[in-house]
Amino acid sequence: MNAEIIAIGSELLTPFRQDTNSLYLTKRLNDLGVEVVFKTIVGDTREHLVQAASLALSRADIVLFMGGLGPTEDDLTREAVAEALGLELRRDPNIVAAIEHRFAARGWKMPANNAKQGDVLAGATVLPNANGTAPGQWISGKYEGREKFILLLPGPPHELKALFEEQCFERLRSKLPPRFIVTRELKITGLGESHCDARVAPIYQRFPDVQTTILAAAGEIQLHLKSSAASQAAAQQKVDALVSQIEDELGDCVFSDNGDSMEQIVGYYLEMRNTTLAVAESCTGGLIAERITSVSGSSRYFLGGAIVYSNPLKTELAGVPAELIEKHGAVSREVAAALAEGIRRRSGSSLGLAVTGIAGPTGGTPEKPVGLVFHGLASDRSTEVVERRFPGDRKRIRWFASQQALDMVRRSLL
Repeated sequence: MNAEIIAIGSELLTPFRQDTNSLYLTKRLNDLGVEVVFKTIVGDTREHLVQAASLALSRADIVLFMGGLGPTEDDLTREAVAEALGLELRRDPNIVAAIEHRFAARGWKMPANNAKQGDVLAGATVLPNANGTAPGQWISGKYEGREKFILLLPGPPHELKALFEEQCFERLRSKLPPRFIVTRELKITGLGESHCDARVAPIYQRFPDVQTTILAAAGEIQLHLKSSAASQAAAQQKVDALVSQIEDELGDCVFSDNGDSMEQIVGYYLEMRNTTLAVAESCTGGLIAERITSVSGSSRYFLGGAIVYSNPLKTELAGVPAELIEKHGAVSREVAAALAEGIRRRSGSSLGLAVTGIAGPTGGTPEKPVGLVFHGLASDRSTEVVERRFPGDRKRIRWFASQQALDMVRRSLL
């Protein structure tokens, strides 16, 4: 079965408010084997709400309305859904009495407009809301010849989540046929989006039962795989078979097959190899260290490092000879090597990682343009330096530089 989620509220059509409820509901519906095929945001206009409700009812088996159940004039969800379904609204005196009691318990008199929260669609089951005055409603039955489940849920997240867990999740599970959705997320580095898809598309096209989505992020490509079946094992088998073939094709460009971040993967390898790391960062300004230490337990393999943004600190903290900087410039292959070797020597780490570059938007020259970055990695065996040129603005260049620095460590430990 599939579902559509409708978020209601004119504030969600502004730059200032975001719909987060649908993310939660999508996860819980997926847990029931239900795929969300549409998400809609509608303002507080009755005509538009009726249109959205009618369209959703024509194309989805489960329709969830979020918000618009309050007491004000612009709370029109009940009225719009009733109109779309051709049902009457009836005021339930027990709901109104419960709302009055809730106000009285706080020493307040209930405003008259709160009474509209007692309006119930004919044939609906009332879903008590322990955290607010707006109860939810559940309607099931045939609509245009198909079985439908319609849920009216309050908008505030703490009300919606509690009500769905307490009143809806198990009720839905009992009504739906057994179905399981399994997902996997592959993360890939070293390939652009089009190059990656050119290599993997011939593979995933042989798996029509697995939905494949490819996304580009800074420094990585993500492949999101999803399959459903009547059993968890059957769905898992289909996804795992596709993952295996993609990994065979892309090799070590795949750095994660379970959604883990680059810093998590690097941490796994460092700990597994009993290896320690220290960093000397210039243009990334501590971003690499921040990413590494965002992982719990990183103190077992990360010793620390230095932000050597100025030339004097490159000399003082990482031991880079001043004459080397003078001769080759701070952004150079030679200085990257000296930074990596110096921070390794001074920290006593197994590996020394360094990055120096020009993040922009100023500071570039024809010889050394914005986006030029040198990565250095020193061990007791050798020192490797890689020159890279990254596109984009300052934030993007710094993130790319941190991603590729961490990937350099990962590849050295493979």
